[in-house]
Amino acid sequence: MNKQLTTIGIMASLFATSSFATDWTQIEKEAQGQTVYFHAWGGSQEINHYLQWANKELQSKYQVTLKHVKVSDISETIPRLIAEKAADKNTNGSVDMVWINGENFKSMKDNQLLFGPFTENLPSWKYVDKMLPIDVDFSEPTDGLEAPWGVGQLVFIHDSENLTNPPHSFAEMLSYAQKKPNSLSYPRPPEFHGTSVLKSMLIELTNNNPALQKPVSESDFNAVTTPLWDYLEKLHKVAWRGGKQFPAGTSETIQLLDDGQLDLAVTFNPNAVYSAQANGNLADTTKAYAMDSGALSNIHFLAIPWNAKASAGAQVAINFLLSPEAQSRKGDLNVWGDPSVLSSKYLTGSAKNTQQFKSVSEPHPSWQAAIEKEWLKRFGS
Repeated sequence: MNKQLTTIGIMASLFATSSFATDWTQIEKEAQGQTVYFHAWGGSQEINHYLQWANKELQSKYQVTLKHVKVSDISETIPRLIAEKAADKNTNGSVDMVWINGENFKSMKDNQLLFGPFTENLPSWKYVDKMLPIDVDFSEPTDGLEAPWGVGQLVFIHDSENLTNPPHSFAEMLSYAQKKPNSLSYPRPPEFHGTSVLKSMLIELTNNNPALQKPVSESDFNAVTTPLWDYLEKLHKVAWRGGKQFPAGTSETIQLLDDGQLDLAVTFNPNAVYSAQANGNLADTTKAYAMDSGALSNIHFLAIPWNAKASAGAQVAINFLLSPEAQSRKGDLNVWGDPSVLSSKYLTGSAKNTQQFKSVSEPHPSWQAAIEKEWLKRFGS
């Protein structure tokens, strides 16, 4: 709590014209008629459809419009906010809500681009499972500046009819690719899923070197990542299209798996296989699995920029998205299947029984940009 009070003290002048969720009746009243411009990844048909449903519910229940501004990566939005900060545009900002975690949260926090703390005053906060690691985001304290929305785990999808015993480690993955060239790949970094594969590889290849939990330094980076680059040099020689081309994202890996071009797809949602099957994008024989060492895991969050024009509407939207109704629908295996952040006793339907694997913690967020930069230097041309 002291940390939250300190944050309030430092930022109070910035938030003088913004509304905090203290008197919720007043927040709901202020939110009526507002349009919330929500910057979020737009690369999934299931997620886009879910947000369309959420918009209809928010309009009906609260007279709040949720406008999904689709981005390929939320890092595209950060420079816009930094520019508004530099121009002293502390009110009427162009972004009202963002879907973030990890490196992007730390960047927004370091640049004082966040509204809050607001999370513990949300009426739906009482439903959140406090046993989940909701207080940190890639080792960075959240300080009430972002609300947990779902649980992500990096897993692989295979067709059990064609591949009965998929590789259960990255060492096995390389052996498989060498025996069956042109059958494996991963999304092209810096796309989120592609970078997550690289981080998972690095964790396994270094036996989760303790340096990965600390801010990256040049000496650490060169020493720690050498096994990763050596591994990728070998993998790319036998990868799909000779490692000269990579899928654009998780949706393309799923399409390539369905087309028989790849033997493994990648996703950060263990239940994505079910929604893809329900939509006819994958065969019923496909299954999701994690490496034996576990699945890279994190919480993904919702946050509000410090200068949001519709800060009240954004709080109402986040509160609704954390409600048992919205979380149960989000977790429905036929809708999105995103694992919920609520205690299971508040959930209904298939969201209650979501599949989760042994967790592997994310590295410190500073490693992400360093890995992406080096990958692009080595393999991006």
